[in-house]
Amino acid sequence: MGVDGDSQVLGQYAKETDGDKKLPEMVPDGSVHSGEDILALQDLDPALNAKMHLVNNAIDEIGWTNYHWKLFVLNGFGYAVDSLITLVQSNIAAPAYKEFGSVGYANGQNIASYAGLLVGALFWGFGADIIGRRWAFNFSLFICSASAIVAGAAPSWASLGFFVALVGFGGGGNLVLDTTVFLEYLPGSKQWVLTLMACWWGFGQAITGFLCWGFLVPKKWNCDLDGDDCPRSSNMGWRYVYFTSGALVLVLSLLRITIIRLKETPKYLLAEGNDAALVENLQSLAKRYNRPCSLTVEKLEACGRIQGTHGDTRFSFTEFKVHVSGLFATKKIGLSTTLIWLSWTLIGLAYPLFYVFLSTYLKVRGVSGPTDPFFVWRNYTLANISGIFGPVLAGFLCNIKLLGRRYTMVIGALVTMAFFFGYTAVNTSDQNTAFSCVIAFCVNIYYSCLYAYTPEVLPSAHRATGNGIAVAFNRVMGIISAVIATVADTRTTVPIYITAALYAAMAIVAFFFPFEPYGRRSS
Repeated sequence: MGVDGDSQVLGQYAKETDGDKKLPEMVPDGSVHSGEDILALQDLDPALNAKMHLVNNAIDEIGWTNYHWKLFVLNGFGYAVDSLITLVQSNIAAPAYKEFGSVGYANGQNIASYAGLLVGALFWGFGADIIGRRWAFNFSLFICSASAIVAGAAPSWASLGFFVALVGFGGGGNLVLDTTVFLEYLPGSKQWVLTLMACWWGFGQAITGFLCWGFLVPKKWNCDLDGDDCPRSSNMGWRYVYFTSGALVLVLSLLRITIIRLKETPKYLLAEGNDAALVENLQSLAKRYNRPCSLTVEKLEACGRIQGTHGDTRFSFTEFKVHVSGLFATKKIGLSTTLIWLSWTLIGLAYPLFYVFLSTYLKVRGVSGPTDPFFVWRNYTLANISGIFGPVLAGFLCNIKLLGRRYTMVIGALVTMAFFFGYTAVNTSDQNTAFSCVIAFCVNIYYSCLYAYTPEVLPSAHRATGNGIAVAFNRVMGIISAVIATVADTRTTVPIYITAALYAAMAIVAFFFPFEPYGRRSS
């Protein structure tokens, strides 16, 4: 088809998307059954909308390939790394603090980790919209792995905190980059897999449990935390946890580069206006897996030139302003962005706050858990393994038309709330373990769907920035929860009820989300 023919397609696109009508098929040979793009009916750049529709059609035309399986596994490893590094520092803090003389801020590693995760989310999120997804995707885990290995050799509490923060910085953008990169290659009918991918978060937690179970139990590697003397030679367990974690992340980093060999994502190239590279990318993918792809540079150029996706210079306040303002381009998009950020803030406080108060709450009620480290870490690992299956159920539920993403989040939040209220009746160690497993399962129904929903409804040109800011709000709440753990009275039952109420608030917010991605394609 020539340029004139594609101009007719663009005119037909503009005509049929006026008002509330659904988008038409844009490929005249009928080879692609086009779907509705989530933001197509918003008052955005018409050239961007038209090109986005063509690109989505091309991705749908290619369909699911082995490349998507590679992305699912290796992007999922990024999820696992994020949960692993968040939990590792909290689990090794007590033995490390004892070894370094119990001098300094006891919750310092928790705050250092969240501070690094906060800066990393903003840096890699904003950076991915400026320099592209590819470079941030490839280098962030290398920083994380190197810092983790060095953290295992830290000579002091302060130096450990510094490298823990660097680990967080390197891994802090994973939730942003992994979902963004995977989504921007996904055919519309498979976007529900983005929710399922959160099961890797549970794998990361389980790996943490197994590492701690293996290294923090043997007495030859762990000194008595109630004793007086704790030399490095008798306390290598926590260091082995970091060495092993860093080595694992390094292997994953190398696999990302050697197996995926990621090219820049099609939708980032679209926002860049690099039509030739976009077409070459998708045509190359189609050729590799013997799939059709009718997208051409001429079709994209016929739609016009995209404007407003970048500032005058890339590394400037104007560039940042363009990406943030793009998240509020219309009232409906602005409302969506605000509610997403609120949701990340609420769960960022509720999730860690519960565990901050849990141990003291159980002691006040006379519920004593196992004292043998073997059983402590066994129970911890069981709870984390349970979290793997929440996203599996969420992936099934969110692909049901009656529920979609929004009502799956509502269900996940309300069920979690119910079990949090039920926790107030826990009287035995076995009940505690059972409730921990069930809550880990239920909370990940909500969490996994929120992970996927966030990039799905954000505009592609500003997706990483909006996602990064959302995760940053989550990290800020993590820092606040660590401070609360230090200064607040943890003997009261009030925090349990507050946590449950926060999940009720999340359900209400999810109900009022203005966009439902089910049956629609990301824009």
